Amino acid sequence: MSTKSVYTEEELVALLKRRDQQAYSYLYDSYAAAFYGVIQRIVGEGEEVTDILQEGFVKVWKNIEQYDVGKGKLFTWMLNIMRHVAIDYLRSGMRKKEQHTDSLEPGTHVRGNETHTKVDHLGLSNVLDKLKDEHRIIIELAYYQGYTQEEIAKELDIPLGTVKSRARLALAQLRQILN
Repeated sequence: MSTKSVYTEEELVALLKRRDQQAYSYLYDSYAAAFYGVIQRIVGEGEEVTDILQEGFVKVWKNIEQYDVGKGKLFTWMLNIMRHVAIDYLRSGMRKKEQHTDSLEPGTHVRGNETHTKVDHLGLSNVLDKLKDEHRIIIELAYYQGYTQEEIAKELDIPLGTVKSRARLALAQLRQILN
């Protein structure tokens, strides 16, 4: 069992794959607040946020063998799991769609919300600020608010193909920025 208080990503992944409980506790302590904010932004306020967070971390624990360092950072992989668990919750009929989406005027850029505050220590706001506004809003709606591409198209009143193109371009640009 490890006793370190800080791990490199490589060390952390190796320990998690060996089912090290202390590494898992470190993972939870390091990332729970950021993921809580993301989940809360998708599903709204409520007790279910904690349940969804726990379910997401269980999925991380059970599926850590599927994580491929060559495809991206551990944080990004876990963020996608948390997002999917939250969206699955919404789509399961346990919440009404109206309760998980905030109304935005087309072209509105989300700033200063709780999600950005909670994950800002990871520098995500600075990275997103490097994107064009039209790309950044797509990423924020999809990843922070759980919108589907179809919902984004309706919300921003743009064609679905444009949403898909901007999402692809934004993700490619983010990969360049992060590498």
